[in-house]
Amino acid sequence: MAQQRNQPDSEKFSCFICLDLLKDPVTTSCGHSYCMDCIKTHWDGEDRKRIYSCPQCRKTFTPRPDLQKNVLLAELVEELKKTGLQAAAADHCYAGPEDVACDVCTGRKMKAVKSCLGCLISYCENHLQPHYDVAQLQKHQLVEPSKNLQENICSRHDKMKEIFCLTDQQLICHLCTMDEHKGHKTVPAAAERKKKQKKLKVSRLNIQQRIQDRQKDVKLLQQELEDINVSAHKTVEDSEKMFTQMIHLIQKRLSEVKQQIRSQQETEVSRVKELQEKLEQEIRDLERKDAELKQLSDTPDHSQFLHNYPSVSALSESTHSSSINIRPRRHFEDVTAAVKELRDQLQDILRDTRTNISLAITEVDVSLSGPEPEPEPKSRDEFLEYSREITLDPNTAHGRLELSEGDRKVSNRSIGYCQCLSRESLTGRCYYEVEWRGEGVYVAVAYKNICRDGGLYECGFGLNYKSWSLRCDIDSYSFWYNNTETLISGPQSSRIGVYLDHRAGILSFYSVSETMTLLHRVQTTFTEPIHAGVCLFYDSDTAEFLQLKQSTSSV
Repeated sequence: MAQQRNQPDSEKFSCFICLDLLKDPVTTSCGHSYCMDCIKTHWDGEDRKRIYSCPQCRKTFTPRPDLQKNVLLAELVEELKKTGLQAAAADHCYAGPEDVACDVCTGRKMKAVKSCLGCLISYCENHLQPHYDVAQLQKHQLVEPSKNLQENICSRHDKMKEIFCLTDQQLICHLCTMDEHKGHKTVPAAAERKKKQKKLKVSRLNIQQRIQDRQKDVKLLQQELEDINVSAHKTVEDSEKMFTQMIHLIQKRLSEVKQQIRSQQETEVSRVKELQEKLEQEIRDLERKDAELKQLSDTPDHSQFLHNYPSVSALSESTHSSSINIRPRRHFEDVTAAVKELRDQLQDILRDTRTNISLAITEVDVSLSGPEPEPEPKSRDEFLEYSREITLDPNTAHGRLELSEGDRKVSNRSIGYCQCLSRESLTGRCYYEVEWRGEGVYVAVAYKNICRDGGLYECGFGLNYKSWSLRCDIDSYSFWYNNTETLISGPQSSRIGVYLDHRAGILSFYSVSETMTLLHRVQTTFTEPIHAGVCLFYDSDTAEFLQLKQSTSSV
């Protein structure tokens, strides 16, 4: 401390120009000192005037002074540098607010380098020396500096806590076993520490195994990313080859196909990367947990170890399975198949210049919890979470049909089978409702390429393998697929709910009133996107796709 008080003020030995400690100090005749290079540079700028001034007091000199190094001042500056470094080193050894201070030091306390579990005192390096020199003190257990030494002393008996009470799960002294903890099951603290140490070892091994599992999963996801990109690239190339065989109208559709593929590719890559990031985050969390357990395991202080054990040792269960489950990779193969079918049916496509190529881009099924499908909704509110707004496509409507209400409602102007498909293609999980009036209508779904210019059995909903249809009459229901009828019983309702899980191949029809009643469920495999449809026969028939309150899409 005296050395610090006797230190010269460093500001007095600072250059007025650069504000640092003087380097090669020189002194002008007016008594002010500067670094030699600083004053030379200053006067170089005044050479044109041939009048030289002191930057501090503005006294002028003519001619330019010839300055010499001030040896005495230079020695003082060097001494200041040395004493300053020594003071800084001394300050580094003193205890700060976050440090454990030596209990023996008086005045300004030094940092403790060890704490003694025998003395229950923390010592700096100087005051610790007797523990290395005195035989009796050499038996004391020294640990890293700790602020919690008093936790080792029983507050009731003022004795060391060397026993662990298994009944109450706490450290006690030997006198506690005779009164407050009498009859309790106890063991030496060191023995309990050893037992819990083994559990920590098992926990660490578990964590390390989980880390290895997650690292394997990350590699699987990386391979999946590569497969997606390769598959997408190949699909684009194949699509380009087939589209070059088509006329200019089809070339326009080619750009749309490419755009959808790239968009889906980006979506799939994003999904896999998100899963990869989750795994990598879990690895980092496990590694951090492992470090915490190791730190606790290495703690020599029984009290601190047992005190921190309950909060640190607990190992959270993984929210993910131990491996990545990936279905056989198809990715964009359905796109290639759809384009090939379009090429083969070019003559039919040309009849309808607004035919929209509906691509079935298979969703990449990469999950951490396995490939099990999501459960089907139970309540109407749950179904509404997947509701879709459906509008009818005038280009697919029979000439005797009249569309209204924003192309959501259709009515028949004469007697005869008249059909219409939706604009929207349906994939993923979706739900919609149809309100019907009249003597009977068909609520259907169909592939977009279902024939519209052929005979009844080629084009009629439910009479071929490209469509599924629920016939709703005033007093009965029946289901039609590939010209096969299935009679259905159920409560009559003018509102029909349709639920689709495209990937799972589930199509369900519901009677909707105050409650929802399942009329018929289909389990199949959809090879491409499907469209909603209705078929009217009598001139009194109408059907309307309702705007549901909650409209969120899951596709």
